[in-house]
Amino acid sequence: MNEVLLRLEELLFLSDPEVAVMSAEDDGEAIWIGIARKSAGAECPGCGRWSNRLNGSYLRFPADLPSAGRRVVLRLQVRRFICADTSCGRQTFVEQIPGLTRRHAQRTDRLRSALAEVGLALAGRAGARLADVFGISVSRSTVLRLVDAMPDPQPSAPRVVGIDEYAMRKGRIYGTVLVDVETGRPVDLLPDREAATVAAWLAECPEVEVVCRDRAPFFAEGELPRDLWSL
Repeated sequence: MNEVLLRLEELLFLSDPEVAVMSAEDDGEAIWIGIARKSAGAECPGCGRWSNRLNGSYLRFPADLPSAGRRVVLRLQVRRFICADTSCGRQTFVEQIPGLTRRHAQRTDRLRSALAEVGLALAGRAGARLADVFGISVSRSTVLRLVDAMPDPQPSAPRVVGIDEYAMRKGRIYGTVLVDVETGRPVDLLPDREAATVAAWLAECPEVEVVCRDRAPFFAEGELPRDLWSL
């Protein structure tokens, strides 16, 4: 049995070698894995000070990624510590497992990430149906909340930029749209179509090597900080 538990530690908890698997149980509906941290203490999330002054402990039951279509639930023994820094605003804190748990979360980080990726691909309703096929019971609203909580992707700096005008109010108000020609993705919207505005934007983007434009006079008349125009 000890060999089985050690193997589970290697397979499931590579993100933190301090995690110890204490038990594994299959009740017919879900697989329950009992885990605890091996370390004697933890870092306070408020001030970063290490503390091993125990204030108590309790059980958490975060859902984890399913296995063979079966629900997996962690029986996590967590400890509450007293912060060693008396000036810290958090007098006590609960230990977390990096890459696995977070405060008040009902799911592990890896399950949250998996559901968010499903939501990105299929949106809420279809994503929830697919998750149910794999043994994850979740509502479409939860899937959408997980997608909404994801950080915005950081686009790579464009090398080739296309510039054109667009109408905010046709015949009266125009702006400038800048597009990454190599990826086809919009980069920025400028409030007008003045060459000086475009020149100022380019001055802040030294990574731009080529600028593509049409022969519109309000772009051609501007003086740019470097010779970038590709007609």
